[in-house]
Amino acid sequence: MTATDSAAVTEVFDVLIATFPGRPTDQAVDELQQDVLDRMETADPRGVVLDISAVTTLDSFFARVISETASMVELMGGAAIVVGMRPSVAITAAELGFGLESVETARSTDHALSMLGISVEATDDDTRDPSDGVTDRSGPASSPGGGR
Repeated sequence: MTATDSAAVTEVFDVLIATFPGRPTDQAVDELQQDVLDRMETADPRGVVLDISAVTTLDSFFARVISETASMVELMGGAAIVVGMRPSVAITAAELGFGLESVETARSTDHALSMLGISVEATDDDTRDPSDGVTDRSGPASSPGGGR
């Protein structure tokens, strides 16, 4: 596999995050689906985040696998949330008739984790710039406006 068709399933807290490749081949999508289901069985997570933010094009096979994967995760007792759908992918899904009505969606992984009940709170040593959502551990910025 090349960098454009690699996929990964990682565990964050008790949630699996499945990252789909930018140009997913049918084989890569099938393998990722199987990996998600295998990890559902062994890790017993509260849910799965299906991250499609790198995906630039959508075909009927990919849309069907996303929907099926979400349904399978739910049948196994977890929640499934699709994140990162680009406007072009949403348009294509609607044009192909894949409204994905039964699939929960979120704009970002942070939002999906929140929907799953995961709350990450900053410690006293952390400062957060609300404009970028990134924790800065270096303390308050010394220049006006955050100095970024």
